[in-house]
Amino acid sequence: MRAILSNSATSGRTIATGLVVAALVATLAALLLPVQLFGETASAATNTVSYDDDGGGTVNTRYGPLTPMDRDFVRKVRLAGLWEMPAGRQAQERGKTAAVRTAGDHLVAGHTELDRRSVEAGRALGIPLPNQPSAEQQGWLGQLNSASDAEYPRLFAELLRRSHGKVFGLIAMVRDQTRNTMVRALANKANSTVLDHITVLENTGQVDFDTLHSS
Repeated sequence: MRAILSNSATSGRTIATGLVVAALVATLAALLLPVQLFGETASAATNTVSYDDDGGGTVNTRYGPLTPMDRDFVRKVRLAGLWEMPAGRQAQERGKTAAVRTAGDHLVAGHTELDRRSVEAGRALGIPLPNQPSAEQQGWLGQLNSASDAEYPRLFAELLRRSHGKVFGLIAMVRDQTRNTMVRALANKANSTVLDHITVLENTGQVDFDTLHSS
């Protein structure tokens, strides 16, 4: 009788252990499933945003360490203003609707402030900054200049919305990783400004979300 009871107790413990293990396996599978569905590892998912490495390494400043990512971010903020401010001023003049003109107002105001801050950061941190838009940005301004009145609102909204969407990820990465207080302050301001610009550009009703990320 004692042998039967002992075997029964052992069997019960074995079943209970098996149920616990099965539950743990199911939980782990549920946690991993979203990653597997997208075909990438968790580490790969966090490394989709890149920056241009100038090869200068990390240097110490009075505001904290300054990395290649930090320097690239300050340069990109400056570059953004060099083409988005002219584009905003043009929208103020060429916009046939209040929404397009409002977007132009926000672009000019926002990038005037960001440009001031990026120049200030460049001087304080010893970062050489560009004084004219990149070749790609000049091409976008050329497209806007040559657009007809009929096609201008759509082209303006889509070019600017796509540009802001691309930089949004870099801003988040810099804000998360930088240890430089001046760069962090610039990232904070850039985050709120870019989100505001994305919103007013979408409010024009001219953004085609189906083709927004196609190029």
